[in-house]
Amino acid sequence: MIAETICSAAAAAGLGIAAISAYRKRFLSAARIAAYALVPLGLVMTGAVQWIADTAFSPVAWAGFGVLGTAWLLFLSTRAVERRRAVRKGSADGSGTRAVAPGASTPSRAVAAKPPAGQSTGEDFSDIEAILKKHGI
Repeated sequence: MIAETICSAAAAAGLGIAAISAYRKRFLSAARIAAYALVPLGLVMTGAVQWIADTAFSPVAWAGFGVLGTAWLLFLSTRAVERRRAVRKGSADGSGTRAVAPGASTPSRAVAAKPPAGQSTGEDFSDIEAILKKHGI
């Protein structure tokens, strides 16, 4: 009974705020506020609030939520154990983590040596220019 009263009061307050917004020529905002305000009223009229209130104060319902939580934790823990076993089994077999391309060679470019002090680096951008010309830039 009290939950229905609170929801009805919230809906009335929301509709009042929507009316003030509409008076200030903010019609889109007023329509959105009115929509939010009508949700609790609709829940009261459908009986959902009574069902929620009955569930919230029912010890059997809370015990049911506890059982569901326990089942959820069991599912998670068994999944974690299975993953750990799969990783251990994979590393023991030698089939653990593998390279993406085991036959791939190392990169062909070597790091250029630093020029002696006092000399400019003399950067050559000809390869970049060639790529840009190729694409018409």
